Amino acid sequence: MSEDQNLPLWVQDREEVINKADEIQWRYGDRPDYSHTNRYLEKERKFNHAEKSLNQIAHNLVKTFEMEATFKTNPQQWLSVVEGKFRMSTNGGKEYTAEDIVEQGTYNLFLGDSDQYSSSNETFESSYNLFHAAFPDGFHWELIEVVAGPPNVVFKWRHWGTFKGNYQTHQPTGEAVEIVGLSLAKVTEELKLESVEHYFDTHQFLMKLTSRMPNPM
Repeated sequence: MSEDQNLPLWVQDREEVINKADEIQWRYGDRPDYSHTNRYLEKERKFNHAEKSLNQIAHNLVKTFEMEATFKTNPQQWLSVVEGKFRMSTNGGKEYTAEDIVEQGTYNLFLGDSDQYSSSNETFESSYNLFHAAFPDGFHWELIEVVAGPPNVVFKWRHWGTFKGNYQTHQPTGEAVEIVGLSLAKVTEELKLESVEHYFDTHQFLMKLTSRMPNPM
């Protein structure tokens, strides 16, 4: 979406948010470059929401949040959330702050500990590298539809990518891996996130990555 003075920056297109970000504490020293993954996103996405529609606004807000959670190491510089108040949870579990996300990463907070993944043994960096290796063309996200809102915005979404690289010791299948989930986001009048609850099947996602026998050591 092109810049629109009637909409806050954080619900405009993610590239617009990145381009206008000055004096930011970036995790890797400079603003992120999504050009590679954007090419695959545009080819594979299923939904193109009408400009300025509630669907597009919610889509852009989540994309901005995802970018900030991954690349901005100072939560005080996040535009998408209410500073000091924001909380995030998955499947009714523990609530996490923006500081928790910066320290541990969303993969660790979403997935927890299981036979297929151990967040206790992963750092932000190692988890990011693990899934980046498994999905070298990106693990994309798009909003399917807003079911209700605001201020309590319920929306359905899909996360997907092509499993082209090793996951731990498991060989890739070359197949598309998709998660469909539902989220409840509480937003302010300024469309900043106060909280977000995600609901999706983490077990099914991890089973798809471990369906092949591990490579011999």
